[in-house]
Amino acid sequence: MGTTYSAISYCILDPGEVPKIKPVTRYPAQEHSGGNSKIPSILYYNPNGIVHAIGAEAQQKHIIERAKEEGWTKLEWWKLHLWARNLAANHINNNNIPPLPPGKNAVEVLGDFMWYLFRCACSYIEETRLSGSNLWRSLENRGIEFVLTHPNGWEGPQQKQIRLAAILGGLIPSTEDIMACVHLLTEGEASLHYCVTNILASDALSKTPILASEDDNGEDSSPSQGVVVIDTGGGTLNLSIYSMTSSLTQIQEIAAAKCQLQGSVFVTHRAHGLLQEKLSGSRFGTPDIVQQMTDIFDSTTKLRFRNPEEPLYIKFGTIHGKDCQHNISDGQLTLSGVRGQTRRMKVRLSEHNHNKHI
Repeated sequence: MGTTYSAISYCILDPGEVPKIKPVTRYPAQEHSGGNSKIPSILYYNPNGIVHAIGAEAQQKHIIERAKEEGWTKLEWWKLHLWARNLAANHINNNNIPPLPPGKNAVEVLGDFMWYLFRCACSYIEETRLSGSNLWRSLENRGIEFVLTHPNGWEGPQQKQIRLAAILGGLIPSTEDIMACVHLLTEGEASLHYCVTNILASDALSKTPILASEDDNGEDSSPSQGVVVIDTGGGTLNLSIYSMTSSLTQIQEIAAAKCQLQGSVFVTHRAHGLLQEKLSGSRFGTPDIVQQMTDIFDSTTKLRFRNPEEPLYIKFGTIHGKDCQHNISDGQLTLSGVRGQTRRMKVRLSEHNHNKHI
C-alpha cells in the first residue's frame, strides 16, 4: 500500500513446483488499460463514513460527479496520517494532509483499502487461473499468509497499526494468530529482493558480479563491495545499503536503513505553493485553477522532468487563455528552468540596487 499507488503480487505454493511471484495486472475500471499492475491509493467516503469507490474506480467521471452531488469525501495521501513521528518532518504537519472523513481514523481507512486489494486479488485469481474458483476456495481453507511492506522508518507503533488494519479489512479473523499470518517487511528489504531476483541475478549482470568480503578465513581477500537500494516512493525515500558475495548467497546490511518524508507527493505539494505564489494577482490564480494546474503538473509535467535548466509546461486551458505577465500563453503556463530563473533574479537584483542608489 503506497502513498500514491498500490499493488498486489501473489505466489501459490504447489508441492514440487518452483515458487513464482506473479503480479495482479487487472483491476476494476482498468480492465482495458493493457495490463496495469497498480492502482491509485484513492478512496471516496459518503457523509456516513461508508466507502463508495476505491482505486481506479474513484477516478471515473460518473463517480467524481456523484461525489460532488452527494458530498462524498475524497481521500488521497491518507497513508501519511500513519507517519512515524520519529522521522524528521519540519516541512509537513497534519494541515498539509487531506483530512480523514468524520468518524474515521487512519487504521480504519487502511483496513478498507486492504479489503479492496484482497477482493481484487481474489477476483483476479478466480478469473485467470484454471478452475480459479475452486483454487481460491482451497487456498482460503488452507490459510493464506500475507506479506505487507512499510517504509523503513516505521517501527513498533506503525507495525501494530498495520496488523490491526489487516483484521479490520477481513484479511484474517481476529481469532487467528496474526503474527503467524501477517509478515511485515520494510520497503528497503522488499526492493532488495526484487533487485536480486530481477537485476543482480539476471544475465545482463552475470559478468559483473558484486563482491563482498567473506568471514576472515583467508579464502577471499577481495575488497568489500555492496549495493545501495534507493526506493523513491510517493511519501517516503528509503535508503538501504548491503554487502553481497559474488554468488548472492550471503547478503548483509552494513548500515542502518534510512527513511525520509520527501516522496513525490511533497514535490507536488511544493509545486502547488509555487503556483499560488507565481499566479498571485492573475485571473488564473483562483483556487480551482491552481488546483487544476497542480493536478496536471502531478500527472504529466512532473513525469517529464529531465533537465533543471529546461523550462516546464503546464497545459491547462484553451488557446484563448493568455496572461503574458505570468508566462501564460494559449492556455499553457511556462515554468522557466534554473538558468532562466537565475537570469531574472539578477535583473531584479540589478533593478533593486539601481533604485536604491537613486
